[in-house]
Amino acid sequence: MDERVEKISAAAAFVREKLDGRTPVAGIVLGSGLGNLADEIEEKSVIPYSDVPYFSKSTAVGHKGNLIAGFLNGKYVIAMQGRFHYYEGYSMEQVTLPIRVMSMLGIRYLFVSNAAGGVNFNYRRGDLMVIKDHINLLPNPLIGKNMDEFGPRFPDMTRPYDPLLIKKMESIAAENKIKLQKGVYLASTGPTYETPAEYKLYRLMGSDAVGMSTIPEVIVARHCGIPVFGMSVITNEAHDDYADDYVNDGDDVVKEANAAAARMGFLFKKLIGELD
Repeated sequence: MDERVEKISAAAAFVREKLDGRTPVAGIVLGSGLGNLADEIEEKSVIPYSDVPYFSKSTAVGHKGNLIAGFLNGKYVIAMQGRFHYYEGYSMEQVTLPIRVMSMLGIRYLFVSNAAGGVNFNYRRGDLMVIKDHINLLPNPLIGKNMDEFGPRFPDMTRPYDPLLIKKMESIAAENKIKLQKGVYLASTGPTYETPAEYKLYRLMGSDAVGMSTIPEVIVARHCGIPVFGMSVITNEAHDDYADDYVNDGDDVVKEANAAAARMGFLFKKLIGELD
C-alpha cells in the first residue's frame, strides 16, 4: 500500500474509534478566529490534533488545534478547530491529510471557512463572502503519484464549490436578512500580507478576496468527489490606496473574524441542518 494511504488510514482508524460508531455527514474546516462555531456542537467529542497519528500542529493565531465531533443542528459533523498552512512549513500532504481522513470517515460534504482580505472595492470589513470559484497560487496538493484509492489523476474543477449548496445558502441568508457577497477567492503562500501592488494585480486577475489557505483542502475534497461549500470573512480592505500610516495587523484580522463568526456560524448551522 502507498505509504501516504497507510498514514491516512491509521489516522482515520484512530479518529473513528472516538466517534461511537457514527458517520459524520459533513466535515467543517474553521479558519482564523472562526473556531468558536465548534463550541456550539452538542454531545461533542474533542480530539486534540496532538493525539491523532500523523496530524501536524496548528501554529497559526486563532487556531485551537482540535477535532470536534458531535451534533450541529441535528446533523452529526466533524470540525477542524484550526487548519494547517503551507506557510507554517508543512508539505501539502500534511496540510491536506485531515481532508483525506474525513473522506475515509465517510463525510458527504465539506464546509470550509477562512479570514480574507477584500480586494474588491465594494467589500467592507465584516462582510461574508460565499466563495464561488478560486485562483490557486499555492502548490497543487495532487502533485506526485496519484492516490487512486481516492480519485482520478485529473479531477474536474469546473465547479469546485457546489452550486446547489451556494443556492441554498443564498436562500437562507435572504430569509434571515443577512447580506452576502459572492466572489472569487485567491490563495497565495504567505506568511507576509500582500503588498499594495500585489493586491492590485490580484484584483486585475479576477479575485475578490485573498488569503493563504483553503484551496488545497478544496482540491483534495474534489479529488475525493466531495461537494464543497466555502465562505470567507472579510477582515480587512485589501486595497492599494492606503494612507501613509496604514498597516495590516494579524491581531486585527482575528478580531474582525471573531466579530463576524456568529453570523457565519448561524448560516453554517442552517445549511448543515438542511443536508440530506
